[in-house]
Amino acid sequence: MAVITLISDLGHKDFYVASVKAAIYAQAPDAAIVDISHQVTPFDIYEAAFLLRSVWKQFPIGSVHVIGINPELTSEQSHLVIQYMGHYFIGADNGVFGQLFDEIVEDVFEIELPQGNDWVFPMKGVFATSAAHLSKGGNPEILGRRAKGYTSTMKQLPTIEQDQIIGKVIHIDHYGNVYTSITQTVFEQERKGRSYSIVLNRSRWNIKKISRYYHDVVEGERLAMWASNGHLMIALHGGVSGHGNGAADLFGLEKGNAIRVEFYGNSNS
Repeated sequence: MAVITLISDLGHKDFYVASVKAAIYAQAPDAAIVDISHQVTPFDIYEAAFLLRSVWKQFPIGSVHVIGINPELTSEQSHLVIQYMGHYFIGADNGVFGQLFDEIVEDVFEIELPQGNDWVFPMKGVFATSAAHLSKGGNPEILGRRAKGYTSTMKQLPTIEQDQIIGKVIHIDHYGNVYTSITQTVFEQERKGRSYSIVLNRSRWNIKKISRYYHDVVEGERLAMWASNGHLMIALHGGVSGHGNGAADLFGLEKGNAIRVEFYGNSNS
């Protein structure tokens, strides 16, 4: 029995997540269901894709990932199953898949199951049925016909200019840690042995070293580090959002704000 992961904007206040799990268990009683997050900003496919991208490869081959963001079936938006690197992804063709994968995926199937009484709650109906089927080793062709592809969307990539990388804040976690669109791969490609300064919104807050651990700086001090998903993260050692000392709170950073890395000195290339 494969692992089934769930990511959505359903929250935890209501019965919605429990309904989805009940629908899966009714069809696959031995399923192992893992919640990635149900606190995604409502309808935000970019945030959902970022969170899922950060973790899906860590799950076993054969895992099924259900994406419950803006999931309604419309004349312009179909329901899809995508098979990629031994995993299955279920969701609406609303642009989230274009954010999720780094390459074009060809194994795409349009789900053609009847909507039934859950047409207003497809995560509980069509998605749960599809996930249960795939988790038991079912073939995706049983769920629908092969499709030509999925909707492509512009990825949140940093801009490369002379002697600098310009990224954006793309996620703020519940500690107030700030994730940027700048990845370690891009940083190393552009650095070329030069010194650097990570520029926040005021020069006195610039950071000139990327730490490996939080405790590389004293408690309460700002730091930059590579998060486990490879993205540049701005944090405070011991900072907690909501108590006035999370990095996002202290530096006044919000999603979409610019974060720059400026290089100086001689290049080794």
